[in-house]
Amino acid sequence: PLNVYGEQFKEAGMDLAAIAVSVEWGDGADNQREAEGKANPGSERSTPSAPGDWLDIESLIPKEVQELFPGISSYLPRDAILTESDIQRAAAMGVRLSESDQNTIYIPVENRRPAGTALIFPVYYDSRSFFLLLATDRRLNVLAVKPLNTRLVPEAMQTTIYSGFEGVAVNELPDARGANLDAAITNAVKKAGTLLWVRLKGA
Repeated sequence: PLNVYGEQFKEAGMDLAAIAVSVEWGDGADNQREAEGKANPGSERSTPSAPGDWLDIESLIPKEVQELFPGISSYLPRDAILTESDIQRAAAMGVRLSESDQNTIYIPVENRRPAGTALIFPVYYDSRSFFLLLATDRRLNVLAVKPLNTRLVPEAMQTTIYSGFEGVAVNELPDARGANLDAAITNAVKKAGTLLWVRLKGA
């Protein structure tokens, strides 16, 4: 979920100019100055002179991801920036990926080895959206798919489709059929799984 600053950053275009969007948080600091000083423009407790630890790795790993990998305290967040080759490989798998699908892959590390992956991504349904968390084991077989932030699509909490993805390799996820909520979820999971496959198997 985005805070007020995040919402306004998104509405302003999510580019360099959008960083300077003015949001009053009561800390008296200019947003652009905060961003340049590695402070959090969306928090009144974080200022350029006292940014806090909000950029520490532990703070950057969503608690929902950490809950799926109990006992693991080390993570490697990796930006999944798609290359033209990635997009072509995805197309050969029957999936259309674009820059808007780029994301952050959270990689839990145990004994210096990847223990799996996790990815949080949006699902768009009936002009509304919510998020899903996809977690895999180290061989990229699905461990879990969990709905997040379903306030706008509460029915996403009721569907039983999520357990059907468990144990499936991300390069063998099913294609969506129809135009209902389960189809929107299936399509989003397939795209996320393909992103993991082309970035991690091709890296």
